[in-house]
Amino acid sequence: MTLGGPTEEEIRNVIMPLMLSGAKMLDRHCPKCGSPLFEKDGRVFCPVCEYRAKKRKKEMRGVEERLMEKLNELANSLPDDPGELEKHLRVMGKIMELLERYKKLEGGE
Repeated sequence: MTLGGPTEEEIRNVIMPLMLSGAKMLDRHCPKCGSPLFEKDGRVFCPVCEYRAKKRKKEMRGVEERLMEKLNELANSLPDDPGELEKHLRVMGKIMELLERYKKLEGGE
């Protein structure tokens, strides 16, 4: 299953600069996204898939940062009431589970 060929943004921001840098466009295409494969410095690669992977990683870091901010906010405002404290701790536990999942996803790429 292909992910779709390069978008106009990817052609403009990824493929064109790569061509101008002296990379060689090959007559083969990426089986994942359909983009032309490139060769530079002896390495054959799909610039679109690499770009998309970096973009996803950056987006995931943004989510991770927001979750960490919320976790710190909750940790710094623990209530005295045992019922409210239990709710806080439960939410903090869920945030920590999400952070762990994000770390596994990040490592799985």
